[in-house]
This record gives sequence, C-alpha cells and structure tokens, in this order.
Amino acid sequence: MGQKVVFLDIDGTIYNHEKKIPIATKKAVKKLQDNGVIVSIATGRAPFMFQDLLTELNISTYISFNGQFVVHEGEVIHQNPIALNQLEEITKFSIKNKHPLVYQSIHDMKSSVSDHPYITKGMESLKREHPLVDTEYYKQQTIFQVLLFNTEDEQATYEDKFEHLKFVRWHQFSCDVMPFIGSKAHGIEQFIQAMEIDWKDTYAFGDGLNDIEMIEKVNTGVAMGNSVDAVKAVADYVTDDVDNDGLSKAIKHLSLIN
Repeated sequence: MGQKVVFLDIDGTIYNHEKKIPIATKKAVKKLQDNGVIVSIATGRAPFMFQDLLTELNISTYISFNGQFVVHEGEVIHQNPIALNQLEEITKFSIKNKHPLVYQSIHDMKSSVSDHPYITKGMESLKREHPLVDTEYYKQQTIFQVLLFNTEDEQATYEDKFEHLKFVRWHQFSCDVMPFIGSKAHGIEQFIQAMEIDWKDTYAFGDGLNDIEMIEKVNTGVAMGNSVDAVKAVADYVTDDVDNDGLSKAIKHLSLIN
C-alpha cells in the first residue's frame, strides 16, 4: 500500500465553533498517525497562530498561509511570499480607500492602523487580539499573506485592480490576500511532488471558501456538515457538523481508521 496523507483545515474542521478540539477528533488523529498516515494541517492561518495545535496533536507537517508556506517535519518544502512592489501598491490603495490591512509573516503580524472595529471583529472570531500597529512591517519582513478588512461588495474593486493577487473572503469584514497562484491546493501539490506520494492516496477535509481548490485537487475531498454550499458542491463526501464529530465520522467512513 502507498503512503496516505490527510490534509486538515483548522477552523470549522479541527476546531469546533467554540475554537476547541473535540475529544473524538483528537482520538481520530492519533489513530491515523498510529496507522502510518501523514496528518497535515492545511490552513489560511500563519504558522505562529497554530503552534499550540501542532503540539497538542503531535503534528509536524503543515500547509500555511493558504499554501504559501509548506513544512514537513521541520523542513521548509515550499515558500511563495508576496512581492514587495505588490505590497506597496495594495498598501497605497488601501490607505486611499480607508481599508486597514494586517501584514502576516511567519512569526508575527502587524496592523496598518492602531485601532479598527473590522479588525477587532475579525480577530475576535479567531480568539486573538487586535495586532499592534507597524506601518513599515511589510518592508522589514517577508510577508506571505495580508488580511484586507472591508465588506464583500468592496472586495471587487481590489480584484479588478490587482490581477497578480488573489482575494479569498473568510469573514464578513475581511479577506485573505495572497499571490494569484496561491491556494491550499498549490501548497499541497508542492508537498505531494516533494514527497513523491501517489495522488490516489490523498485526502482533504474543509469547510470554507479557501478549501474549495484543495477539496477538488485531492483524490478524496470531504466537506464538513457546517461547510458553505460551494464546498459541499465540489466534495466527494459530506460529513456531519464539526460540533457532531463530523471529522472523526468521515475518517471512519473512509476506512482510514476503524
């Protein structure tokens, strides 16, 4: 049998709606690992935002920043930061339109403004505080992703202007900004090629808009019961809600564990 690998989204897949890991999920991940399956995180979050989760689940492989930074057992396999000139352009445009930004590096994130209600609400949904302000942060650090804070109807203006960037909404007041080729699917592809894993042995589980491409890319894509409709539409299988142990039920349904 070939080496199997499972890619797990965090919010709404591993974490339930209270940002906690269900006991059944912990047991399922442990059984996967005991069965020799590679368990990888696949998230839009920056690495510094889920180190506690990696420790708790004993996971050392992850696809972060929606595919822009890929690590396997401490080794960086792929990295695709946003170009400085593109960061400068979107910063100027966001200032003109009074839309704040949060710049994310591997180790930290900083805001373009000291206080903004959209940032506060977005961070609260992740159980994090409003980042400190540093308008020069993107010039000093390698930035893999930017969080743009505006409403959904305001996002189109940015999509029209910045053809080399991709905008994926994750919150009522925010969207992820990354290089146009970026996606969890792209990061997964880099990992699969590096590890020489057969695509027939790939599985992915998710619930949000940034999971669509990876659900389509892998051999078996699973949508959580709490997924947005667009994710369910492309999934090979739709499981139960995250609050009803949907992840562990799906892993058992696919016979990855007993």
